[in-house]
Amino acid sequence: MVQNADNKILIHACCGICSGYPIGLLKEMGYIPVVYFCNPNLDTKEEFERRLNAQRTICNYHDVELIIEDYDHNSFLEKVKGLEREPERGARCDKCIEQRLSLAAKKAKKMGINKFTTSLVISPHKNFEKISAIGKSVSDGLEYISINFKKQDGFLKTNNLSKELNIYRQNYCGCEFGKIG
Repeated sequence: MVQNADNKILIHACCGICSGYPIGLLKEMGYIPVVYFCNPNLDTKEEFERRLNAQRTICNYHDVELIIEDYDHNSFLEKVKGLEREPERGARCDKCIEQRLSLAAKKAKKMGINKFTTSLVISPHKNFEKISAIGKSVSDGLEYISINFKKQDGFLKTNNLSKELNIYRQNYCGCEFGKIG
């Protein structure tokens, strides 16, 4: 694939760890990734800043543009209201993913980018098919690119890169409801 403006893709990034390998793979595939850090699910501003600093390191490493959405945890709490006791990977998580991918689609459209994807799917704790279906359902006329970044040792590669760059490595998805003690 020859790189041109039509090859731009907005990649929603949940954290530096998860986006390290996907950004590189997208570049290898001929895309021009624009990273969108949008995570209102993060339980504290401090956690948001830690993950954002790791994301900046990854974006500098890959020499890609980083777009940062303001931290708005209240919008997440409103989105998942009534689902606080749902188990991990349940309805609360679906609403969280829907919120972030919907915001990513809107941002891509506003920027004139007609494709988007997410680094969320690299996690072994996430369901690729479910996230892809959510991405397609909120695409708003854009093309959601379903790439299973876990394949070909993607999770191992992204973890190795995060260790090599010595970036912050969190031990929970992000919200207070799924926090590991």
